[in-house]
Amino acid sequence: DIERISAGKYTIKETTLYSAIARLQKNGMIDSYLGDNSGGRQRTYYHINASGLAYFHEKCEEWALTQAVVDPFIHWEEQ
Repeated sequence: DIERISAGKYTIKETTLYSAIARLQKNGMIDSYLGDNSGGRQRTYYHINASGLAYFHEKCEEWALTQAVVDPFIHWEEQ
């Protein structure tokens, strides 16, 4: 989905993704559960919890601030 949503501009290696998932779970940001084992290997599913959602919103605010600071430098010739 990451590659599809970014229209092919961003690809993430599985090892990088699973490292990030493990780190998020270790820090209490996501929870996991085992899915149905019908027809093969049992899958693990992850979902963001309240702590992770709060962290996500905090990081979104930080990103918005970063954009507000950087954008004037990117567009300084337009002024």
